[in-house]
Amino acid sequence: MKQVPAAAAGPLAVPRSPPRPRGAGPVLSAVPAERARGRRAALSFAAIAVVLGLPLWWRTTETYRAALPYADIAGLGQLPVQLAVPVAVVFAPGSVPADLPGPLPFRDVEEMEISVNVRTSVTSRYEMVYRGTTAQEEAALDAATAREADAALHPLQDASLGSVTVYVVPETFSLLPQGISVYVGKHRSALVKAGGGLAALRTRLRQLTQVMSFTASSIAAVLSDRVPDGQLGPDTRRHLKSSLGYEITFSLLNPDPKSHAVHWDIEDAVNRYVQPVLDKLSLVANFSVDSQILYYAVLGVTPRFDKESSSFLLSAHSLPHVINPVEARLGSSAASLYPVLNFLLYVPERSHSPLYIQDKDGAPVSTNAFHSPRWGGIMVYNVEASASPQASLPLHVDVDMVRVMEVFLAQLRLLFGLSREELPPEFLLESPGNEGLADWELDRLLWAHTLENIATVSTTLTSLAQLLDKIGNIVIKDDVASEVYQAVASAQTAVAELAMGHLHSAFQASKKAVTSSERAFFDPSLLHLLYFPDDQKFAIYIPLFLPMAVPILLSLAKIVRETRQHKKEPTKMD
Repeated sequence: MKQVPAAAAGPLAVPRSPPRPRGAGPVLSAVPAERARGRRAALSFAAIAVVLGLPLWWRTTETYRAALPYADIAGLGQLPVQLAVPVAVVFAPGSVPADLPGPLPFRDVEEMEISVNVRTSVTSRYEMVYRGTTAQEEAALDAATAREADAALHPLQDASLGSVTVYVVPETFSLLPQGISVYVGKHRSALVKAGGGLAALRTRLRQLTQVMSFTASSIAAVLSDRVPDGQLGPDTRRHLKSSLGYEITFSLLNPDPKSHAVHWDIEDAVNRYVQPVLDKLSLVANFSVDSQILYYAVLGVTPRFDKESSSFLLSAHSLPHVINPVEARLGSSAASLYPVLNFLLYVPERSHSPLYIQDKDGAPVSTNAFHSPRWGGIMVYNVEASASPQASLPLHVDVDMVRVMEVFLAQLRLLFGLSREELPPEFLLESPGNEGLADWELDRLLWAHTLENIATVSTTLTSLAQLLDKIGNIVIKDDVASEVYQAVASAQTAVAELAMGHLHSAFQASKKAVTSSERAFFDPSLLHLLYFPDDQKFAIYIPLFLPMAVPILLSLAKIVRETRQHKKEPTKMD
């Protein structure tokens, strides 16, 4: 047996540890450093993604929305509208009432509130200036007739749009017919007989100024969208809506060209009768005129034959069924940007001649025509039958354009709401002549269209603001916002100009407001279907960012676990 040395087997002997591998010390010291470096890298990537990545992604993918004046748009519908009418009351010698409140000249103001609905009201303000006549005006009043006096007084008056000049003449004034106390000329002046004192004169002046400017019914007509249905008259919505332009189409319908060779000199008739009216209406809107001839175009309604009169009749209840079949052949409104006014001259076929239109009471219509509100009118032109049964066909027909244009111009006035209201029997209105409408009728149209334009701008911008507020991903470009600001500013300017009695500048501002509001509302960039909703945006970007975010999130989760574990370990004490 081999003996163990005593020194090795003693009680103080310490077991020898196994030999340490070469380089083990640096590896153990590097593990904490690697972990710390990994934590710092993960935190750095996370910080960069949160601080720079997310804001940059959000900024580059957000929808640009320029600021809009929402408060001003909401206030447009509540603006106090005041219509100021400058009125000059001129007293001729011997017509000054004895109970005037003071010596001439002096001023007076009459106001009247026209309630449209609970939230909307319009105030009419008549700014009266009372004075005596000048020497030139006295000489003009000595004319032979009232028409000549009106023409002589025209260059001596205030020519501004919307103004009214009333000449008060004595009771013995010989230019007015018997029983007539108020004569309204075709310009912006009127003759009124004095009588009954100042109170009676003011009553006549109030009636006269409303006839020559606006009435409560005309205000309700242009603001019909805001008036409760129970308060509207039967003819309230019959006039054309205000527009920047209108297209007028004259159509000749010849359903039987084998029997009738119809000729109409429409170009000469338009130049002679229609163009003067359109020249005067050019201040209101732009007009374009065209004409066409349609063959084999029938009314679509079979007329009833009347044995007593040996004629064919169209009853009033069948007239609405006439328009639709005819309109399908016209084709003029399909590509039009503006409202189209259709005036149709219908020459009935030989088998349905003569053809007459009846009114609701069954009586024949004197003009043998009818009109449809906001659409146009139709006139039936009967051809006299040939005395000889062996007459060769087709018969040559020359249309009497004077009679036709009289009907069409009357229908044009009705479409624009220029039908003259029922007046007291002592009122006499001068015929406007070839111009088709008087100067004061043009002013009535401008008053109505200005007020309607302001209401249209308010409605358009309110709808646009509600749309943009509801759909948050619609891009609002700077040019759209600029148009909105321009529309609001122009509408406010129009209201201010109306309050000062400047009708022309108010109307121009209202037209500019309508143009800007329509441009903003129909801007192609406002089509929300061109842009992705937020859910589609996330569905596109999540597959791109999720693979990059998973390692960062896992590293952060590991750091959190290690931190919690480190906090739970007891602290070693020496």
